[in-house]
Amino acid sequence: MLNQSQSISLKTSEAAAVILLLLAGIGYGMIKLELMPHIPVLMGIGSLIIYGLLRKIKMAELEQSMVEGAKAGLGAVMIFFFIGMLVSSWIAAGTIPTLIYIAFDLVTGKWFYAIVFIVTSVIGLSIGSSLTTSAVIGVAFMAVSESLGFSLAITAGAVVSGAFLGDKMSPLSDTTVLASATVKVDLFEHIKNMSWTTIPAFFISLVMFAALSPELGSADFTKLGSLQDTLLETNLVNWYSLIPLAIIAILAVRKVSSILTLGAGTLSAMIISMMVVPQNEWGGLPGILYSGYVSESGNEQLDSLLSRGGLESMYFSVSLVLLALSMGGLLFKLGVLPALLRGLASGLEKVPVLVGSTALSAIGINFLIGEQYLSILITGNTFAGHFEKAGLHPKNLSRVLEDAGTVLNPLVPWSVCGVFLSSVLGVSTMDYVPFAFFCLLSPLLTLAAGFTGITLSKTGKNAVA
Repeated sequence: MLNQSQSISLKTSEAAAVILLLLAGIGYGMIKLELMPHIPVLMGIGSLIIYGLLRKIKMAELEQSMVEGAKAGLGAVMIFFFIGMLVSSWIAAGTIPTLIYIAFDLVTGKWFYAIVFIVTSVIGLSIGSSLTTSAVIGVAFMAVSESLGFSLAITAGAVVSGAFLGDKMSPLSDTTVLASATVKVDLFEHIKNMSWTTIPAFFISLVMFAALSPELGSADFTKLGSLQDTLLETNLVNWYSLIPLAIIAILAVRKVSSILTLGAGTLSAMIISMMVVPQNEWGGLPGILYSGYVSESGNEQLDSLLSRGGLESMYFSVSLVLLALSMGGLLFKLGVLPALLRGLASGLEKVPVLVGSTALSAIGINFLIGEQYLSILITGNTFAGHFEKAGLHPKNLSRVLEDAGTVLNPLVPWSVCGVFLSSVLGVSTMDYVPFAFFCLLSPLLTLAAGFTGITLSKTGKNAVA
C-alpha cells in the first residue's frame, strides 16, 4: 500500500471532508443502525469508488488499489488462521482447559479484574504477542468471568489492556521492533523511554480495575469448585497439556517467526491430544482444525466455553480486515490520506503541535486503514525529519508511535486487532472500549508529555521549546 501512487492531488480541506463523511457513515451504520461492520465498510468502499469515478479515475486503477490494500493484510490473515487452529487444538489437548482450571485458582474474594490485567500483562510481556495472549490466556479469564456472572465487557477491557501493555513493552514484539527500527532507535532504549508513559498508565489502570472488581460470595466459590470438578471429569486438565504453551514461549524468546511458532504450538497440541482423546476418536482430530472443537461434557455452561476455535471461526475477522484494508488502498489512490498527512506536516515548529500532530496521524491511520503496522510506518517516515529539526531525540517519536498507534488499534471496530479480539473474546469492540483503560490512557499521557515537555529528550541540535 505504501508503494501506491496517488491518481489525484487533493487539498487538505477536501480530504478532511471526505474522511469526515466516510467515518460518519460507518459510525452511523455500526452504532445507530447496529449493522454488522462489514456492511458500513462496504458502503464506504462503494462511496469511494463513485467519488473516484467522478474524479475521472479508471475503474481498473481503483480495483488495483483495493487489491494492493488487501495485500497488506495477508500476513495478518495467515496469523488469524493459525491462531484459529491453535485455539481448537489447545482445547483438544487440554491446554486451554488447564489454563482455565488454573485461572479459577487465581480468583480471590476481590480484585478479579486487577488480577486479569496483571496476568495478561506478564504473559504479553513474556511472549510478545497481544493476540496470542488474548486468544489463550484471555479466553481462560473470559470463561471464569462468564461462569461467575461478572461483566464480560470489563473483563475483556482488562484482557486487552494487559495484552497490549505486554506487547508494547516486550522486546519480542514485532510492533516494538518495528517502531524502533522505523526511526532508527536502539530497541532497549526505545523500551526504556516508553516506561515514562507506560508505568503511570499501568498503575492508573490497575487502580481502576481494582475499584471495579466485584466481591465474591461463598456461592460463587461453590460454583467455581463445581466447574473445576467438571473440568477434571473431562480428562482435559493435565500437567503435560501445558507443553504446547511452553513450546510457544521458548520459540517466542528465540524470536522464531510467528507462523512457525503458532504452527509448532498447534502440532504439539495435536500430538498431545492423542493422549487425551480416546483412540477411537483420533480420526476426528484433524477436522477440529477447520470447524473448531465441540465440547460434550454435559455441562451446558462449560460446553459453551470450550466449543470454539478452528479456521471457520476466523472468517468473520478475515473478511472484515480485507475489506477495511481495501478501503485503505482506495484512500491512498484517491490522494485522501496523503493530503491529510501533508496538512498535518505543516506548521510543526512548536514541539506540542509536533507531538500532537504525530499522535493524531497514528490514531487517524488506525481508524482509516485499521492496520497498526502502517500507522507506525507511515507516521514514523512522515514525521522523522520534523522531530530531528525540532531537536528532539528519535526515541520520542518511537514512543508516540506506540502510545498512539500500537495500543489504539484494538479500539477500532474494523481494525485488524479489533475484529480479532471481538471474535475470540466474544465481546464487541464497542462494549470493551470504555474499559480498555491502558489503551485509552497511553495516547493521553504521550500528549501530556508533548505539551509539558516532561520526559522529552533533546538531541542538543536546533532544540525548540
